[in-house]
Amino acid sequence: MVNAAPQVERRERDREQTADHGVLGTTKLNPFGDLHTMQHLSARLARSLRGLFESLLREELRCWAEPLVVQRFADYRAERSDGLSAWLPMAMSSASGSTADAQALIVIDGAFSLALIDLLFGGTGMVPDILPPEFSPAAEAMVSQLGVMMAAPLRGAWESLARIDFRAGRPESSPAMLSGIEGDDAMIVTRFGIDGRNRRPTMIDILYPVSALKPHGSALTGKVVDKQAEVDPAWRGDLTRAVMTVRFPVRSVLAEPVVSLSRLMELKIGDVIPISFGPEVPVMVGGDLLGMATVGTANGRAAVQLTSLNRSVEGLARAYEGPEE
Repeated sequence: MVNAAPQVERRERDREQTADHGVLGTTKLNPFGDLHTMQHLSARLARSLRGLFESLLREELRCWAEPLVVQRFADYRAERSDGLSAWLPMAMSSASGSTADAQALIVIDGAFSLALIDLLFGGTGMVPDILPPEFSPAAEAMVSQLGVMMAAPLRGAWESLARIDFRAGRPESSPAMLSGIEGDDAMIVTRFGIDGRNRRPTMIDILYPVSALKPHGSALTGKVVDKQAEVDPAWRGDLTRAVMTVRFPVRSVLAEPVVSLSRLMELKIGDVIPISFGPEVPVMVGGDLLGMATVGTANGRAAVQLTSLNRSVEGLARAYEGPEE
């Protein structure tokens, strides 16, 4: 369940308010305000990540989005433990080219990454008691592949706000090895929790540089409508009555004989064109098949009596196939 409060212990940290108003003489970290739209985007992404990680971990999971925070990258680094983590750059690019040189950052706990590797090679997700100081080439390849798999959910979550493409780069075991990100850079930190029945919660962080999102500021600061307005019953009734008065042409096709061009050119008054039809004829509404009917009379006039109705997709498809040869 997305955004549900987990009932087991999770890694805690003090999270500042996202609406950072700054101090005179300093650079404002968050120019976007309360970032409600960004929080809704994270909730959508959490739903997509749940399906992704369920397929990798082979168990039912809960995934939720934590409240986001805006802070300097150096402060984010300082609050993380010194244990092994994967720092995976995700290049951001858009059709307009406004984010061509920007990169997001996915931060994955080292133990979680090693558990994925063990599962990939047929294990049970076991993790060594003492984590290594850095990732092996196989572990780096696994983290890179995970970034490739997360790129599609990221694009889907952002699609309603901006068409941004994400491409996984080379993971690092230390943030000091990252290029293109400075300690003073303001980052929007989004955190996602993953919790299974037999595992402790794991947190995955996705960091977006504030500078890269400034071209999309109008979308990020827009109002989010959680509930659609109720429709006026009087308006709905008037619309229904108006729709019910729309008229449709109904026709019955007795026969559709086919003649050659030479025969057509030779026709004259009095010539007979033979036709044949079965006990039932099709009844059409516009170009769609309404049903089948028999031909007869009613009140002294020619009429058709419906014997069956065909509103299925197959019936409509047959209506467009044309006459059989």
